[in-house]
Order: sequence, then C-alpha cells, then structure tokens
Amino acid sequence: MKAITLLMAGALLAACATAPPLLREVRVPVYTPCIKGAPERPVFAARTLAPDASDGEKILAIARDLPLHLRYEAQLEALLAGCL
Repeated sequence: MKAITLLMAGALLAACATAPPLLREVRVPVYTPCIKGAPERPVFAARTLAPDASDGEKILAIARDLPLHLRYEAQLEALLAGCL
C-alpha cells in the first residue's frame, strides 16, 4: 500500500516538474473604422432654392455656398489624410 502511495506521489511530482507549454503571441487583424466622427454637413443655400428660382438666384446661392463647400471639403480631406 505504501509502495502504491509512493509511486502515485512520484508520478504527481514528475508531472509538476515538466515545463509548461510555451505561450505564443498571435496577431490577428481586427477591422476598426478609421474615421471616428465626421464633421457636420453644412446646409447649402443652393439646395434650399425653389425649383422655379431664377438663374440669378441660383448663381448667387452657389456663390454663397462656395466658401462653405471649400471649408467642408478641407475638413473631410484632413480626416482622410489621418487614415493613411
């Protein structure tokens, strides 16, 4: 009986003496969106015109929208440039 107990204790000690398996680092690509938040889209005057607006009203609305459009476009390009 003592021999069996000693053999079992020896087997348990031998099992504890073996080296644990080595850990490996595995890199898995995970999709994350590049752009976290887009700038608020401005309300362009050309989109609020009535369908029967005159050509002069349309040209003036487009002229008023140009600075807004250029600023909005610059903000979007800056966001996209941060993704590269």
